[in-house]
Amino acid sequence: MPAYAKGRTDTPLLEQTIGDRLEATASRLPDHEAVVMPHQNIRWTYRQLDDAVNRVARALLARGFEKGDRIGVWAPNLIEWVLMQYATAKVGVIQVNINPAYRANELAFALKHSGCKGLVAARRFKTSDYVQMLGMVRDQCPALSEVIFLDEEGQAGDWARLLADGESTAPGAVAERMATLKPHDPINIQYTSGTTGAPKGATLSHHNIINNAYFDGLNISIKQSDRFCVPVPFYHCAGMVCGNLLCTVFGATLVVPSAAFDPGETLRVIAAERCTATMCVPTMHIAMLAHPDFEKTDKSSLRTGTIGGSPCPVEVMKRLVSDFHMPDITIVYGMTETSPISTQTAVDDPLEKRVGSVGRVHPHVEIRIVNPDSGALCGHGEPGEFQTRGYSVMLGYWGDEKRTRQAITEDGWMCTGDIATMDEDGYVNIVGRIKDMIIRGGENIYPREIEEFLYGHPDIQDVQIIGVPDEKYGEEVMASIIMKPGRAPLTLEALHAHCRDHLARHKIPKLLEVVDSYPMTVTGKVRKVEMREQAIERLGLHQAAAMQTA
Repeated sequence: MPAYAKGRTDTPLLEQTIGDRLEATASRLPDHEAVVMPHQNIRWTYRQLDDAVNRVARALLARGFEKGDRIGVWAPNLIEWVLMQYATAKVGVIQVNINPAYRANELAFALKHSGCKGLVAARRFKTSDYVQMLGMVRDQCPALSEVIFLDEEGQAGDWARLLADGESTAPGAVAERMATLKPHDPINIQYTSGTTGAPKGATLSHHNIINNAYFDGLNISIKQSDRFCVPVPFYHCAGMVCGNLLCTVFGATLVVPSAAFDPGETLRVIAAERCTATMCVPTMHIAMLAHPDFEKTDKSSLRTGTIGGSPCPVEVMKRLVSDFHMPDITIVYGMTETSPISTQTAVDDPLEKRVGSVGRVHPHVEIRIVNPDSGALCGHGEPGEFQTRGYSVMLGYWGDEKRTRQAITEDGWMCTGDIATMDEDGYVNIVGRIKDMIIRGGENIYPREIEEFLYGHPDIQDVQIIGVPDEKYGEEVMASIIMKPGRAPLTLEALHAHCRDHLARHKIPKLLEVVDSYPMTVTGKVRKVEMREQAIERLGLHQAAAMQTA
């Protein structure tokens, strides 16, 4: 049997714009708590949220933003980010999500490439001075005519002036603009990391993301009584779709613990707000599990949630079910270009499937595993490229028809670049990235398999496997390990002894590095490309004290 599956279609797709859905929820649940942000002293009902969104929407109309114009949002998890997400959707302006970690040249690329007419930005984030960085590149962005920096506490500035301008807009202007919008209109551009070239702007519609949020929520049985903790950054698809938009679709309460992820603060807010669900990437859960406050934090209110963004180790998933008190947590898999979810585990799946796979195909979606060289369908259990087709596939890469055609086949299949297998029951397991696969002496080695095994070591907190150049075999396997607090660094000899009876000889790491942290994206994904580059540089110059080779 070929590795192909098609999702259920008995539940119809939503045919709404994002603005229509927000207004429907606000009308149904006007006094229900919509959003809680302790770091900004925000606790708003759905009526208050919709009123605030309408103020921003009127302000955008007053500033002359037309349907299809682009406006960038460059900020951490603040209430203004949420307001822009919904206000732009109400007036048909395409929001361009700009990574809070961007430097000046990356900012310039996103603004210029998307042709942003406007930019809403924080003044600073962590050690980054956004005002200074924009000043360095603004002359490179000819379309940029409106820059609105967010007001700082106690000071009225650009944001206050923007809202004041909106007071002159006719009361019915927002509704008039909304009446011209269609669910399949583009509404969001999200730039990929660009690790293999210039970033690509995945362009998504109302229809793409509102339905992805809908089926994600249905799968974990989200109800209006749920309080959803979302520490992942809004700029990423997981935050704005599987967090913000999911809450709006179902009328649940969005709880945002901090402007940027902090494991201790997230634990505190989960307890204080009696959160029932979370949306995290694995590194965030690993950080919370290792935090000194974890054991004393009351997590009894938790029930469900989603974890995704990168592969979740089986041992971590088991701890989330038991130690984190989330018996109904699910694993999701997808990518920005697919809005983002394509597969998801179910709360009633057998435990081994819930912790050892990324689930089965989402509703109204098709998936398949194909040989990346021949394009032929793989069989069950055979590794190949994961491809998906359906409502969730992006409209395309903004202004880049060539790379759109490279990513999406003529018959609509999105080529993900991920290596996966599918079993006879349709459960998918992600083996790794095609570009991360290690080829040692002609043998294909998938890092995920080795990482999963090493996560079972009692002294290892986190592990990443990468390939580094080798004169004899072409590539060799290198393990980069973070030890659990208080544990002595693992030696290469001890690592080999642990692996010897469980991994084939060619899969056992040749090199070992014990580190305190990994280079990460702002969304919590490990930058393996950067790790490889750093390892090559160190190996080429000297043998670092913490590096051991056999």
